[in-house]
Amino acid sequence: MSLMSDPFAGFERLTQQMMGGRQRPHPIPMSAVRRGDQVIAYLDLPGVGHEDVDITIERNVVTIRAERRPNYQDGDEVIVDERPYGVFTRQVFLGDSLDLDKMTADYARGELCLTIPISEKAKPRRIELHSSEGEPQQVTAGGTEGSAS
Repeated sequence: MSLMSDPFAGFERLTQQMMGGRQRPHPIPMSAVRRGDQVIAYLDLPGVGHEDVDITIERNVVTIRAERRPNYQDGDEVIVDERPYGVFTRQVFLGDSLDLDKMTADYARGELCLTIPISEKAKPRRIELHSSEGEPQQVTAGGTEGSAS
C-alpha cells in the first residue's frame, strides 16, 4: 500500500521534538453566538472521547481541557500521521451578565456546545415610576412610556 503525504506536514512536530520535546497545549477552535436570552459557544474537539474532556469554572473564567491520544496498537507501523495529539485547552472569559450557575454542556460528534443563559439581573426590565402627582408611569431604559391606567 502506498500513501502520499505532504513532506512538510510534520515539520512543526519534528521541530518541537528537537527543541526539547515539550509541546504547548493546542488551542481549541471556537465560535459563539447570542441567541435570544442565551450565549452558545461551539468548540471543536474531533477525535476526543467524552471522558477526556474537562470543564471547570472559576469566577468568570471557563476552562476547557481535552486530551487526544493516538489510536496506535503495539506492532503498528505508522505510515502517515498528520493529526495533532496531546492536550488542547481554551479559556473563555465571560462577563457578569451571564448566569454561570445555569450553564450546560453537551458533547456530540467531536463538538462541545456550551449554553450559558443571560442573567435575569442583566435582562432589560420595566420599573414603575411614581410622579409627584401620584400617577404611576412605566419607565424603560429609553425613558417614559406614558401613564399606566
